Amino acid sequence: MKTLSDRAERSEQTRLLRDILASQDRQNELLEELVTLIGAPHRQRMAELHQWKQAHPRLAQRCRQAAEALGKVQNEFIESLTAEVTDNAESFLEGDYMLNEFVDRFGPRLAHLSGVLQVLAHLAATNNTQSNSTEVE
Repeated sequence: MKTLSDRAERSEQTRLLRDILASQDRQNELLEELVTLIGAPHRQRMAELHQWKQAHPRLAQRCRQAAEALGKVQNEFIESLTAEVTDNAESFLEGDYMLNEFVDRFGPRLAHLSGVLQVLAHLAATNNTQSNSTEVE
């Protein structure tokens, strides 16, 4: 009698494992579809960027030069920002006024500078960099 119940338990375990495997297979299929859906617009943007660079090689080179120069400006700006934080850390903790002044002074500039730098760097990226980022994402 015990042998029959052991077989029934094993059969049930086998069925459950097969169900789990089937669920995992379906989940993998859905993940592959999701990756394809997300990756398609990225690949299209990269192809369009490549076409733009082929049509405007001189401008792409100037974007690279501008990105390098602006990167230096950003480094100096961040240097002054960190000095400001170090010098006024206690004031920031004591009240909102000084912290708000700091954020108003540095926040928008940092956000805009970073955004412009990102666009220039993206337009200036070499084809090797693009293909590597396409493979990673």
